[in-house]
Amino acid sequence: MNMTSTRADLVTPDLLRGWQLSTDTAGKKERGTVLVIGGERRTPGAAMLTGLAALRVGAGRLTMGLAESVAVSVAVAVPEAGVAGLAESGGYIDGGAAGAVLAADLDSAAAVVIGPGLADAEQTAALLVSVVPLLGEKTQVVLDAYALGVLPGQPEVAKVLAGRLVLTPNRTEILHLLGEEDTDEESLDMADASLEVARKYSAVVTAQNLITAPEGSSWEVPAGNPGLGTSGSGDVLAGAVGGFLARGATPEQAACWGTYLHAVAGDRLSASRGPLSFLARELLEAMPPVIAELN
Repeated sequence: MNMTSTRADLVTPDLLRGWQLSTDTAGKKERGTVLVIGGERRTPGAAMLTGLAALRVGAGRLTMGLAESVAVSVAVAVPEAGVAGLAESGGYIDGGAAGAVLAADLDSAAAVVIGPGLADAEQTAALLVSVVPLLGEKTQVVLDAYALGVLPGQPEVAKVLAGRLVLTPNRTEILHLLGEEDTDEESLDMADASLEVARKYSAVVTAQNLITAPEGSSWEVPAGNPGLGTSGSGDVLAGAVGGFLARGATPEQAACWGTYLHAVAGDRLSASRGPLSFLARELLEAMPPVIAELN
């Protein structure tokens, strides 16, 4: 890596207020629909956290495409959502069959989050190939977890998503997206690496509270703590970003809003629950008061 990133702007309440999204809507359709695709038989909770986070930040409607074996249970547990059961193969979602089931949802959704709870690389790659061509022309996309992992091997998918994509990688995934798995994570310059990923995939990248756009603009969230490194936390972040995309935010704005809420909510839980004691699902309750303060 030989890129030199510019100094990041701080994400502050004043900045976010300047990007305030309208709350004066006639109904849920105007607040956008989020489609979450993920949730294998063993990991439905990941998709649930993502979907609920999208609703918590103001998205109007939620649909989840999940493994058929858990779809009914999730539909009961999350009555606010529409749920579509996806065929399974070998205990994983059959990626190649997902597009046909979700075709209408893919075309009409304002934002689609792909990846939470997916657990098989081959099937996830097949899923991207199956669903991405069916996306609406204006539908924006968040890729998380396994969907990030298989993206380097899907150049045509990346090409279709260019300009309407947000990526949410950790350090390991950053290196994988760059094809530099042998690089020592501790020596990684996150600013330069994030910029390289953003340019390579024409995507906005949010990684470790740094948000980077392909043209070089960047923002830093001055919050967050080690407690956010807990199971399900990334799923909440992906859902929050997807929810803001559905409401009409640009990829840069959605990533800044979602990352800020995720980090500040984590700080407040760290103070009240203990630095490593809070659960990802508690972030869902901690984010709305932060939003209220920014209105």
